[in-house]
Amino acid sequence: MIKQPFNNIKLGAFVLSGLVFIILLLYLIGKNQHLFGTSFHLKVRVDNVQGLKPGNNVRFAGIDVGTVKKINIINDSVIEIDMVIEEEVQSVIRKNAMVSIKTDGLVGNKVIEITSAKLSAPTVENGDMLTPKKLIDTDEMLRTLNKTNNDLAIITENLKITVTRINNSKAVWNLLNDESIPKNLNQSLANIRKVTQTAGFMANDLQLMVSGVKSGKGTLGKIITDTVIAANINETILSIQAISKHADTLVKQLNATVADVQNNLNNGPGTVNALLKDSSLTNKLQLSLLNIQKGTDGFNQNMEALKHNFFFRGYFKRLEKEKIKANGKTQTN
Repeated sequence: MIKQPFNNIKLGAFVLSGLVFIILLLYLIGKNQHLFGTSFHLKVRVDNVQGLKPGNNVRFAGIDVGTVKKINIINDSVIEIDMVIEEEVQSVIRKNAMVSIKTDGLVGNKVIEITSAKLSAPTVENGDMLTPKKLIDTDEMLRTLNKTNNDLAIITENLKITVTRINNSKAVWNLLNDESIPKNLNQSLANIRKVTQTAGFMANDLQLMVSGVKSGKGTLGKIITDTVIAANINETILSIQAISKHADTLVKQLNATVADVQNNLNNGPGTVNALLKDSSLTNKLQLSLLNIQKGTDGFNQNMEALKHNFFFRGYFKRLEKEKIKANGKTQTN
């Protein structure tokens, strides 16, 4: 009977210590879930949670400041994440902060990382919606790396085949062992440098020429910049145009005159038309010319006979002497 109360005390102490332990354990768990402390809610909407679950940590600047409370599916492309954040960090989180889903370690659990923006903004309030930050999905990155590895394998195989062909090609090695090729390349580079230098000189000369023309130097510069020359050129052009118009008028008049002459020759009553078209008149003219020629020949014969005539012989000799004297004076002068 004496041990019964003692056993009851021991049992009571054991139960009490168990209750204290359970309460302490629940308190620690609840503290981690922010069940017993002051907190506020923040939200973010993303298109893929990447394996995030309720209870995962929320970090700000690498510090655990809250947990994920709920994940709600709004529609087929929008998922809302409700986060519970400790109230003591509310004063340092801004409304323009960015939210991203990351992995805790290489293959650890998913966590939400809140990153501050560089621009200043008001602090967050309970229920604010933050802006998500688009990050590369790990699975997508692994798929890209897998495709890249496959491409690298193909490229490596092709390079291996190419190197093998080069090693087995005598022409390539002969080309590489040809000592004249570097000399020819150096000569070609020297020629290219000369051509480039010449082109530079030509460009400088052209620039100087253009500058001279702009400043009014030379004939071309004066023509371009001198307003007097430009006015003279305009007057000359106007004069040429006037002369051209006058020449057109003269050509028309000349054409009309030629047409009239041709008409008179073909159809007119004048002597020219008669000479050209009347054959009998032509024959008469030819006969008259023959008679005149015969008369001239007879007159010459008569004059020659008079020179030998006794009465006129002295007269002709005197004329010859005067003619000789006149020729002598002319030669003397």
